[in-house]
Amino acid sequence: MSISLTELKQAAMEFAREGGDSTLNYFNESFELEIKDDDSPVTNADREAESIIRKKIRKHFPGHGIIGEEFGKENEDSDVVWILDPIDGTKSFIHGVPFYTTLIGVLVKNKPEIGVIYAPALNEIVSAAKDLGCYHNGEKTSVRTCSNLSDATFLSTDVTSFEEHGFQTALMELLQSTRIHRTWGDAYGHMLVATGRADIMIDAILHIWDAAALLPIITEAGGAFSDVNGHATIESGNAISTNKTLKDKIVHIFENQQ
Repeated sequence: MSISLTELKQAAMEFAREGGDSTLNYFNESFELEIKDDDSPVTNADREAESIIRKKIRKHFPGHGIIGEEFGKENEDSDVVWILDPIDGTKSFIHGVPFYTTLIGVLVKNKPEIGVIYAPALNEIVSAAKDLGCYHNGEKTSVRTCSNLSDATFLSTDVTSFEEHGFQTALMELLQSTRIHRTWGDAYGHMLVATGRADIMIDAILHIWDAAALLPIITEAGGAFSDVNGHATIESGNAISTNKTLKDKIVHIFENQQ
């Protein structure tokens, strides 16, 4: 089977826009809210967006696999598997904060090779494919040059998750070592790193549908995406996005706190 990364990336961007734009019908409007078994929120906007994207994939790429946050797995042993998070940052969405995103990652023979982050309420889209660069609203983009933690802008989704997963000591050192900290989090924080607007984004917990789009985006932007142990993976349950110079310094902080 011939696989064109350019074709897949263009399709992923189109599908992310269609699914993501459907959420605008509910954003700052009426929506149905439920709390899932893991205590995370979900809305009918999440489910509608994922349904739209799944239908597009099935129509244009029959036989490809799909793994989505809301509707699970289908044909996941395919050479090409689409990883979907229809609304990453549902807590932002339900509070009317525009920093939520629609995520699509594409695995080719189990390797994350395409990523799209689309922020519908801000009309920002970042896309990347292996060896083809990273683009923000059509313009090539890259991580920011920053050599010292003392000059760095550090982002996280929240601070409580660090303590819950045993990273409180590392968090406190990062807060003391970096220039500024903000909770412009979830995938939008990783987008800010990829586009050179922040230097470090750390998620103490995330799932494969959160991470699959991020690795190719940060890597193609010239940065480093890894878990807290320094491994470039989407399956460890945590993640650091930064530039290559700062990565080792951040990993060293996590190593020392264990």
